[in-house]
Amino acid sequence: MISPLTSITQTKKAAMASPSPSLLYLFTLLSLLTLPPSTTQTTITLSLSPPAKPPHTNPWQRLSHLASSSIARASHLKHPRKNSSLTEIPLFPHAYGGYSVSLGFGTPPQTLSLLLDTGSSLVWVPCTTHYACTKCDFPNINPTNVSTFIPKRSSSAKILGCKNPKCEWLFGPGIRSKCEDCAEGSGNCTRICPAYGIQYGSGSTSGILLSDTLELPDKSVENFLVGCSIFSTQQPSGIVGFGRGLESLPAQMGLKKFSYCLISHRFDEEPESSDLILTTGSHYGVTKTNEGLGLSYTPFVKIKLGKDSAFEEYYYVNLRKITVGGKHVRVPYDLLVPGSDGHGGTIVDSGTTFTFMEGKVYEAVAREFERQMVHYSRDAGVENQSGFRPCYNVSGGEEVVLLFPELVFHFKGGAKMELPLADYFSLVGESKAVCMTIVTDTGGDITGGPSIILGNYQQQDFYLEYDLENERLGFRKQTCK
Repeated sequence: MISPLTSITQTKKAAMASPSPSLLYLFTLLSLLTLPPSTTQTTITLSLSPPAKPPHTNPWQRLSHLASSSIARASHLKHPRKNSSLTEIPLFPHAYGGYSVSLGFGTPPQTLSLLLDTGSSLVWVPCTTHYACTKCDFPNINPTNVSTFIPKRSSSAKILGCKNPKCEWLFGPGIRSKCEDCAEGSGNCTRICPAYGIQYGSGSTSGILLSDTLELPDKSVENFLVGCSIFSTQQPSGIVGFGRGLESLPAQMGLKKFSYCLISHRFDEEPESSDLILTTGSHYGVTKTNEGLGLSYTPFVKIKLGKDSAFEEYYYVNLRKITVGGKHVRVPYDLLVPGSDGHGGTIVDSGTTFTFMEGKVYEAVAREFERQMVHYSRDAGVENQSGFRPCYNVSGGEEVVLLFPELVFHFKGGAKMELPLADYFSLVGESKAVCMTIVTDTGGDITGGPSIILGNYQQQDFYLEYDLENERLGFRKQTCK
């Protein structure tokens, strides 16, 4: 495990995949749903929580799992497949890698805990009493007793029709041709939007699309598109997509911005939370400066692609350079700046645990730490067991870590993210060793797509604002709890 210097967690990310033929039998479950036919600024605050802390039976196994999960997620994000009001919401951290929020769906509302994911867009929930999840035996989770949404208990739930424009959000305008077949009386036409299938790195989910009411504190959103997932693999909880797609929660609510402050993973599975704040509408007199908030801003980089449109869901930012102990780390230009094909560049992802760096970037950063820390004692044993590098023995006293070089990300516009030491070096396992908590693909097979994925471990104790109206990311250091 990673110790109190900071704990760990990991979530997986998703993009649309074309529904496989095996999904067609989902329609046989439609009868189970029993559905009836179908500019003032406000803030909504929700609680954001970390994941549950698992029993410490094998800390090395847990650490290895979280690292490999981060790499698996990076592989998926780099190669995706695809077919003002303020609301404050509690956000909770979880030990298997992400942060969750509780949302209500339906009339009357049924409340479910969903993982926050800025790297995908669909909002989906475990659905019906027949929901099944394989390989979901995570700590503190009983896969046979997952809370599910029951559509027949909601008077406002409707199955999404094939001709509904929202069906195109997932399947593209080509779906209309299949709807035209319906009009011609095709005997094979179901007249509903096709079943979806989504990959999240090492996990997946599949189901059908519904339209229902989303209930938030002091606000209801009618005709909200939500996925009713009936089968999942390694995805026991639902996911609330905060990506840039039309089906995301920010897009469906018309948010001007959203922000969060991720509480440390040391609170995983404890009743501690921070706030997820949603802002809708506009406010007279608000400027782009927001000096009073003490935020540093950097613009989002818009990626316009055709066939690789999944990349357009990501929040790309322009990372100009990386420094270690004030020393500029030399990184190839084509890896720092996203090209017209979507390859290269940096994205911000709440669903990845440890920041991922493509091999050439990771090696340059790791070598600079090794060069500046040559007088520290390397711990090869911990490196071999954990898979992290470099690792250093600090048995002489934890105060030694205060002398470690500072890691800083420098963004376009002059914004600097000066990471707290606990965000990039942490005590590991039961040893007196600290390791750099950044991962890469040691085999060098994960190329293409974003070169750097800024994960939630490196976002701990930062206030992050996704200013969608002004197309920029703002951040400042802040003790979230």
